[in-house]
Amino acid sequence: MNKNKSKVQTFENSAGTLIFGIGNNGRCDDGLGWAFINSIKKDGFFKGKLLPRYQLQIEDAERISHFDQVIFVDAYKGDLENGFEWKECEASNSPAFTTHNLAPDTIVYLCQELYHKFPKAYTLLIQGEVWDLNIGMTSTAQENLRKALRFFNRFNSIKNLELELMA
Repeated sequence: MNKNKSKVQTFENSAGTLIFGIGNNGRCDDGLGWAFINSIKKDGFFKGKLLPRYQLQIEDAERISHFDQVIFVDAYKGDLENGFEWKECEASNSPAFTTHNLAPDTIVYLCQELYHKFPKAYTLLIQGEVWDLNIGMTSTAQENLRKALRFFNRFNSIKNLELELMA
């Protein structure tokens, strides 16, 4: 993976921001998205809206059309440098076999095409290890969650921050 430090992104902690926590806390580390938004809610500093989701659905395109910014937080199977990855989510008409489980880039695309709204969109992927049917996350997932939260809280407190994006 190449890093690109030349992009400067603006993120504002405002009521115009929506964060989706995607996952299922009944499947071990798949609950990382929910754990992330629960931690943000507990901290009490975030001004926007937090929504847990098992999966993204076509209706979420309409929902994000009402926001200036949207962040999709989800668990990731595989290796991520530092245990998490923050990146821009660009609209893409990704093929899907169902309208009941869509990728974030497809939701952004549908929002643009159907509602002519263009919220800034980002994904925050957090590395997990185990997806068994069980409640509770692995220690690795918990540590990666802490790293992602530290990053987000730092990002959340600075209006303009140069980020290293995975290209």
